[in-house]
Amino acid sequence: MKVALIGDTVGKPGRDIIGKYLAKIKAEHKIDFVVANYENASHGFGLTRKNCDELLGYGIDVMTGGNHSWDKKEVFELYDTHPLIRPINLPDDGVGEGIIIVNLLGHKVAVLNVMGNYTMPMADNPFIKIDRAVCELKEQGITHIIVDVHAEATSEKLAMMHILKERVSAIFGTHTHVGTDDLMVVDGCCYVTDIGLTGCRDGVIGMDKKIPIQRFMTSVGGHFDISKKCKTILQMVIFELNSEGRSTSAYKLKIYGNGQIVKTEGIVEHY
Repeated sequence: MKVALIGDTVGKPGRDIIGKYLAKIKAEHKIDFVVANYENASHGFGLTRKNCDELLGYGIDVMTGGNHSWDKKEVFELYDTHPLIRPINLPDDGVGEGIIIVNLLGHKVAVLNVMGNYTMPMADNPFIKIDRAVCELKEQGITHIIVDVHAEATSEKLAMMHILKERVSAIFGTHTHVGTDDLMVVDGCCYVTDIGLTGCRDGVIGMDKKIPIQRFMTSVGGHFDISKKCKTILQMVIFELNSEGRSTSAYKLKIYGNGQIVKTEGIVEHY
């Protein structure tokens, strides 16, 4: 089973480059399942129905969220009809679920979403919440488990890897929009601290650079916007799972707007 993971998809540039290249990449790399993070997909904040249908139409199978999951209120009704999840440690009384289970190639595949603590909205303890959820899945006999850890702090993501690596298939970090150079398969678990954004790569975390620079130079904020014209990138991790739900290999693709592709192999090791 071959799975592809796409990090934070930022605005129209992110959606457009997915639409341009994903189908081709899926065919060339024989990808069976695609997970992508949606929380910045509509104008940089949240997700609309139109953009949700657009991304799913490009070949994404499940979408995960984060601290902006509920920014667009029209997303509320989509959780019952579309393959969307939001962080599992957000309040249980809120809309949506933090886990989805799909049938794929004779296996049940669970995708979970959890949000970190540092600089994030109030939520339950992410480590305890995800640990309990994974234990329940294992008790049900589910071995193919993918976790999106949406967090600012790299330490939280690395700690999550050590807590879960022997029980889950993959852990991928999102939220910072800046890709990290630590892709690995450790003890049968595919791990990367942050995949990096899909969208504009010549601004500041996918946004037009004007307001971020103004904020840093003058302490005067403003509305973050997305450039109408920019240099784009699609970043994705592709990994292979065996019948026991253990990852055997992984690599990252960076697909630039001009069609250039950079491939990086992940190291396979044991801790």
